[in-house]
Order: sequence, then structure tokens, then C-alpha cells
Amino acid sequence: MADMTRAKEFLFSRATQVLIDTVIFSVAYFLSYLIRFEGLPPGLYLKQMLSLWPVVVLARHLAFSLFQVYRIIWRFISVREAVGMFAALLPLSVILTLARLWLPSEMDLFRLPVSVIVMEFMLSTTGTISARIIWRIYCENARRERLRAVNPPPSRRVKTLLIGAGSAGNMIAKELRQRVDLAMELVGFIDDNPKQKGKRIQGIRVLGGTDKLPQIASQLGAEEAIISIVNATSKEIRRIAGVCDQAGLRTRIVPGLFEMLDKRISITKVRNIKIDDLLGRSVVHAEDYLEEVSSFYRGKRILVTGAGGSIGSELCRQLATMDPEEIVLLDKDENSIFEIDNNLKERYFDGSGPRIHPVIASIKNAERLRILFERYRPQIVFHAAAHKHVPLMELNVGEAILNNVFGTRNVVEAADGSGVERFIFISTDKAVNPTNVMGATKKIGEVIVQQTARTSATKFACVRFGNVLGSRGSAVPLFEKQIARGGPVTVTHPDVQRYFMSIPEAVHLIIQAGTLCERGEIFVLDMGRPIKIVDLVHTLIRLSGHPADDIEIKFIGLRPGEKLFEEILIDEERHRATKFEKIFVAPPPEAPNGKAHEALGDVLEAAKAGDEGQIIELLSGMGIGFHRPDQGRGQG
Repeated sequence: MADMTRAKEFLFSRATQVLIDTVIFSVAYFLSYLIRFEGLPPGLYLKQMLSLWPVVVLARHLAFSLFQVYRIIWRFISVREAVGMFAALLPLSVILTLARLWLPSEMDLFRLPVSVIVMEFMLSTTGTISARIIWRIYCENARRERLRAVNPPPSRRVKTLLIGAGSAGNMIAKELRQRVDLAMELVGFIDDNPKQKGKRIQGIRVLGGTDKLPQIASQLGAEEAIISIVNATSKEIRRIAGVCDQAGLRTRIVPGLFEMLDKRISITKVRNIKIDDLLGRSVVHAEDYLEEVSSFYRGKRILVTGAGGSIGSELCRQLATMDPEEIVLLDKDENSIFEIDNNLKERYFDGSGPRIHPVIASIKNAERLRILFERYRPQIVFHAAAHKHVPLMELNVGEAILNNVFGTRNVVEAADGSGVERFIFISTDKAVNPTNVMGATKKIGEVIVQQTARTSATKFACVRFGNVLGSRGSAVPLFEKQIARGGPVTVTHPDVQRYFMSIPEAVHLIIQAGTLCERGEIFVLDMGRPIKIVDLVHTLIRLSGHPADDIEIKFIGLRPGEKLFEEILIDEERHRATKFEKIFVAPPPEAPNGKAHEALGDVLEAAKAGDEGQIIELLSGMGIGFHRPDQGRGQG
């Protein structure tokens, strides 16, 4: 260990690198002449060889310095660095070739034979790149031996198949071959591309497609499979996971694209399959817009309300990767703010991230918001703070109104009054023809945002989407707890359906939509196809390792304010597409909703008085589409 450390220090010295390259350049130069003349060159060529040797070596070093070759860490040499070294060596050879062709005969001392020029270039390229590759191989072998010494490989290794022979599979194979401590033996690749069959990646053969997986697994005695396809859709993952189940393989997966937006997560962080992968993981080519979106938020002061919630905290995490100047974390819950504040500080402990300001405040306190906006002067506001639990808001109507409606109005007015550049309001699909109080409050929030946008210098927008998998208070965590207890799992109705999206994907789309807002548009996220909750429960039971019939599913009936089906989010004939995939613009309202604004004062008084009957009556007459299922309109 000490010997290797000293060797590293020796090689990492720039002077040592220059010395090694000097030897390589010199050997390449002299060897070219010796090969060309089959021994020492005669007369003029001997003089030429000795006279130009220091010039050629110095020119090579100068090119390596200009092309920053000496900044390359030898143990990380890759094809990209090798191409850079090739490019650094090429100019001198071109110059020498042009000198040979264009200089007059009386300057023969500077006219090297073309064969010498070509051989010197080839030998210099091969020598310098090979020296670095040899050091990389040495380091990798030493690392493997260190791991073997610290964690001796177990006597039994798990035979593993990699599903997906692309770039992700290549990286996983390379990493797993290094990690002898993981006790995994890679026995083959599985890929549905017939052109890949029979080829080798990292020395591992592509054995066939997923249709042959059960037979291949049986023949090789494989016990585990890793899905190494970064951009696989949830449909593809469900299919592959089903085939793996048939083959009796334990299945794991590489992180999805949105997880890897987190700079701390790499493609080699293989993990177990989650419900997000099977139901909420879709292909959105976020990398196509990542730099454009990041540059929009770079250097900005951003405030997020509800920063401790599921959506708010993920907003803060993703925004932090885009190099903003500051992020203000605003929430009334001190524990959740403590968690996201610590999370961000741990990620950027070296000071590379934005300045973080944790703030405990309620959006119902208008004066407190005014002071905070004056102090931090945010340029961009994401308003995610809200009470979102539908049945609870049916039981606490006054609080839903005070927080979701008048809290939103307070934040909107504070943003308008302090000159915020952009304001993004997080809404919900439940605001479409709402049948519950929570949906109605979100619809009124949209109205407030749109009305303010008509006269404000601030650019406002609303982003409307459906359920997100795994958010606090949502069904999935509850189902998981019920399954862990052995059941029963309580589902409201056998036919109930919902749209689902993973939290990271929803948040990334919200951030994209924030770059588009102008005058109160409602951006609608395409959530794909609705999913039956019963199917969701069956999937969770399977992921938990229980047999399908081992956990009872109990139907308890729809709760207050719930529908069987949510409204369709995307009507392609009425919604306009944007430049971002899966983000659409809802059609504008036919006319400003004056009724809603006129009734706000009465709604506020009723909420303060706790008069829930009056609130429901006022909501029904506000022109926001609010109706109870028993008011003449069916569910869904």
C-alpha cells in the first residue's frame, strides 16, 4: 500500500511525466531513423537526426502543454483522453510533412524523410498512450487486490446476467469486474437487438434476447439479473421483470435518468426495483434540454414554498444542481425544513452549491411573507405549499380555504409587490371540474394567479399534474405499510383509477415549465395512461416478495370528495404542445372569472367563522366548476 502511494506521487509529478515522455519521444525519433535506414543513417541524415532531435522533443512537449495533456490523470485514461493526445501529436507531424514537400533542396537539413515522419508519429502516439494505459491497468489491478485483502471474496459467487448491452451495461460490467468484494460473477449479457448476439462487451458474451432468458438462466445457473437500461420505460421494465420472475431470477436495476440528475448518484449504483420503475418511469429526453434549463436558473435567487414537502424538497434538490445563487427554503414545518436543509448542506459541504436559507413561516401570514420577500429578494418563486390530502380537507374545510386560497393569494401578492421575475404555482388535476374542497381551492388558486398575471410585471404560470408516487400522505406508502404488516390492504373501490408519475420526473417537468411562463398559462403535464389502484397494489405485493394471494385486499368504498376517475389531463385537440416533451398548455379561459374574485371576501369570512355549509354553497356559485357527485354530475 505504501509502495503504491509512493509510486502514485512519483507519477503524478509533472516533472516525472515530462521525463517519461521525453524518453518515449526520443526512442520514437531515433528508432524511426534506425528502421528507415536499417541502422545508423549515412552522412547528412545522421547530422539531421542529431540536430533536430531536441527540436522535435521540445515541440512535442510544447504541444502536450498547449493541449493540456499533462492535466490527464493517468489511472483514468480513456478513449476521449487518448484522442486528445492523438490530436496533440498530429500538428508537428503535419508541419514536418509540409516542410519536406515545400522547402527547397538546399534546406535538406530540415527535410525529414516522409517514412521517418510517419513512423515517429506512430511510435510517439503508441508509446505515450501505452504508458498511461499500463499505469491504469496497474492501478485497477492494485485496487482489485486491495479490495480482495480488505473483503476476501466469498467462496460462492452469485451468477448474474446483465439485461441491456448498451453503454450502461458496459459501465456496470466494468465496475462489477473490479468489485470482487460484491461476490457477483457476470455470466452474460441479454439484449433484444439481434445484431448484438454473439458479440462481447468487457469480455462478456451477449447470449440472446429476453425471450430466451428463462432457458439461458437455467443453462448457466444464473440467480440474479440487473436491468442495465437507463432510459427503459415503465412498460419495458414491467415486461422484463415479469420474464425474470418466470426465470426465477432476483432482479435489480440501474438508476433512471431523473435519479442521475442528482450529481451524487451514478449509473453503477445498482438497486432493487421500486414501484416508480414499474409505474412511473417514462422516457423523457431531459438531457436534450438540461443545459438550456440549467442556464436559465444559473445565478438566480430562488424561493420555494412548501420546501419541506415531497414536491418542494425535490424541487430544491434539482434546482441546487443548476447552480443558482441562493435557495430560500420556506415551510411552516420545522422538522421537514431541518431535513432538507441538512440534506442540501451535506451534498454541498465543500461550498460548491448555492447559499441555502432555511425559513420557518406560514403562508397565511401576509406581513411575514412581505418582510421575507423584501429581505431575500427572490427572482423566481415556486409555490408548492398547500394542504393536499383530499379526505382531510373535506373534514377541515375552513383550514383548506385559509391555507390553499388565501395563503396562495398572500404569496402571489408578495411576489407581485417585490418585483419577482417569475412565479410558478403548483396545481393539481383535481382542479379540473373539482368535486372536492382541495381541488376547488387549487382551482381558485389558479384563478388568482391568472387574474394577477393580467396586470403584473411578474411572469406567472400554473403547472397542473396528477398523483406522484411515494409522496407523503399518498396511497403508496400506506399500502407498503399495510403489506409489511401482512395486510389487509385497503382500497376504496375495485375500479378506481389514477394517473401517476414519479416525483423526480414531475419536478423536472415543473422546472422546465418554469422557463416558459408568461401571462398566467396553465401548463399540463402528460401523465400517460391511468393506472388501476388494484393493479398498483398487486405490483407492490409482488415487489415485497409475497405470493400474489398471500395479502388480502379489502374494498372500503370511496371517501368524501373522491372520484372513480380523474379528468383526462391532455385533450390533444384543445391543448397546445410546447417545445418540451410532455408539457402542454391548457386552453385559456373564455373570460376572466369575475365571480370567483367577487366571492373571495365572503369565502374568507365563512372560513374564519368555520361555517363549512356556507363555504360549500359559495364554492358552488363561484363559476369554478365545483360540484358534488350528488349535485347532478356523475363521477369522472
